[in-house]
Parts: sequence; structure tokens; C-alpha cells
Amino acid sequence: MTVFDIRIDALGGGPADLARYRDHALLVVNVASRCGLTPQYAGLQSLHDEYADRGLVVLGVPCNQFAGQEPGSAAEISDFCQVNYGVTFPLTEKVDVNGPDRHPLYAALADTPDADGHAGDVRWNFEKFLVGPDGAVAARFAPTVAPDAAELRAAIEKVLPPAA
Repeated sequence: MTVFDIRIDALGGGPADLARYRDHALLVVNVASRCGLTPQYAGLQSLHDEYADRGLVVLGVPCNQFAGQEPGSAAEISDFCQVNYGVTFPLTEKVDVNGPDRHPLYAALADTPDADGHAGDVRWNFEKFLVGPDGAVAARFAPTVAPDAAELRAAIEKVLPPAA
């Protein structure tokens, strides 16, 4: 079983169907609209635009576990993302990423250590997990690692096919 086999619903309802992303790389990011890191949405959209043709899908996963910074309804979250950041990448339902109600997606991701060796609980909004086209977690990045950071871009390049 890989990340692509895990069931999670789309923000607008119904299954997000991660299986359709098999053979793509996924950048899974727990997102929030009232966080100091919220401007990262712009960079995530840029990554999605730049790498979509090579097989990268940014997957935003709203979470309200960190200081209540994602309190909105699905419609409010969707509107916020589109109006403020022009988000076109997929968003899932709001889930818990830590604790006893941790979503199975984050149960599959959380044991992967980042460059500093941190594994386990997600530390804050905008923590990033890169999943390779094979469904294996390839890398983890701290919330403060910006979407345009050299180390994140290098990891994405490593799991994607070469540019034509």
C-alpha cells in the first residue's frame, strides 16, 4: 500500500482519488488561511504551474490543529484560496495531521524525517512531504522551507523525469 491507496475526500466533497496521481509526484502540504506562512500558497501555486507538465501535483490539505488558523468551511477555504492566491491545485477535506484522529494520509507520511532528523508529529502549518511517482515518501520539509527553496526544488527535480 502507498499514499496513492489512501482514501481522503476532496474539499468540495466526494473522494479526492489519490490513485489518479499514480506515476506523478505529490507535494502534500497541510495548509491554513490565517497563518503567518499563508503567503506560501503563492509559491505552491508557482511550483504547481511550473512542474505540472512533468508530473508534479501539489496537494493542499487544510488543517485547523495549529492555533485554529483554518477555521473556515470548505466553501470559505476554497474561496479564500482562489480569490487571494489563484489556487488551481487540488485541496482535500480538512483533517487532523496529529493526535488520535490523525488522518491515515498523515500516518503514512509522519515517520519520514526531514533534513534535521525531525520525524513524527507535524510541527506547524505548511509542512511539506514529497511523494515520488512510486508512492514512497521521498522527502520532508519544515514549514519554514519556502516553496522556492533550492533544497525543495532539487528534491522535486530528483523524483521527476528530466525536462524535455
